[in-house]
Amino acid sequence: MQLGMIGLGRMGANMVRRLLREGHECVVFDTSPTAVHDLVEETAIGSTSLADFVGKLKSPRAVWLMVPAAVVDKTIGELLPHLASGDILIDGGNSYFIDDIRRAQELSTRGIHYVDVGTSGGVWGRAGLLHDDRRGPGCGRDRMGLHQLSPTILVSDRFSRQHAPGPGPASVRSA
Repeated sequence: MQLGMIGLGRMGANMVRRLLREGHECVVFDTSPTAVHDLVEETAIGSTSLADFVGKLKSPRAVWLMVPAAVVDKTIGELLPHLASGDILIDGGNSYFIDDIRRAQELSTRGIHYVDVGTSGGVWGRAGLLHDDRRGPGCGRDRMGLHQLSPTILVSDRFSRQHAPGPGPASVRSA
């Protein structure tokens, strides 16, 4: 499966390395050309802009954001002109759940699937050491988006918790 990754810090870069190791194709973008270059040397497909990045992805596109929570909305705003109905946008940061709910609603009006994946466990994701149900990612899913992503995100059997976009199991409110 092909996946695009925006944000190639320690976590994003190591996730790309792990996906590449498992045979997935990764298109990468970062504001640091050096970070992109380093992953191109490891067989990732590099891009020089968001337009170039989206242009290298096959439809329906799967775009994974590993950027700080403070720039998620800005990044989505810059991506939207290049995305189409049926594309999938994954926020891999630890965004505030109210923002995830809002984003899921806004993107659904455009036919874009939103999957929020709060990633915990730090940089050890590359090594695949997080098989512990308490530390792996929780996945707030748009059912169709998650279904289409299954071959990629289940590469590690780390997706232990799946729920609607918003607060994860650790913060589930009682009814």
